[in-house]
Amino acid sequence: MAATAMEHDGGAEVVVTPGELLGPSSSLAAGRGAYAEGRSVRASVTGRRRFVPPAPGSSDQRSTVEVVGHKAHGAVPQPGSIVIARVTKVMARMASADIMCVDSKAVKEKFTGMIRQQDVRATEIDKVDMYQSYRPGDIVRALVLSLGDARAYYLSTAKNELGVVSAQSIAGGTLVPTSWTEMQCELTGQIEQRKVAKVE
Repeated sequence: MAATAMEHDGGAEVVVTPGELLGPSSSLAAGRGAYAEGRSVRASVTGRRRFVPPAPGSSDQRSTVEVVGHKAHGAVPQPGSIVIARVTKVMARMASADIMCVDSKAVKEKFTGMIRQQDVRATEIDKVDMYQSYRPGDIVRALVLSLGDARAYYLSTAKNELGVVSAQSIAGGTLVPTSWTEMQCELTGQIEQRKVAKVE
């Protein structure tokens, strides 16, 4: 038990960053600032790693690992979260976006999302044209799949209710959804291609 206590006490001073491995999920439960991915528990924020022993008599005898002491206490994306993000860049195989809200709660720090070509829609994935799905400045509703490479969250819009919810046309007018794949400029009547979210 002494070794475990030392490990827990010493672990409090270890600073971790998003995506960093905290330990195996077989012996650790994910607490605040952490999430389980497969057989691993990883950090979702930057802060100090802290272990919390299981409650006496608890059926789950795993310790809980938390990431604490981070200056921002706003919402943090987790796999399975629904986020609202603003598209910042569109490339041939993916689009990047700044996450603004997580499950209807505003974020207090910058989180970057990536929508890959295969995650834009559920059908005809091989025919997806990123430039006809999103444009920089579009506001999208998306599902967080996982924490991906370069500390960016992988996002998906491959459901009817996910996709572009608000956008401006090339002419600067508001775009109104006309179908799953098209939006119309209120100013000019011009049609633009998008991966449109189902209107609630």
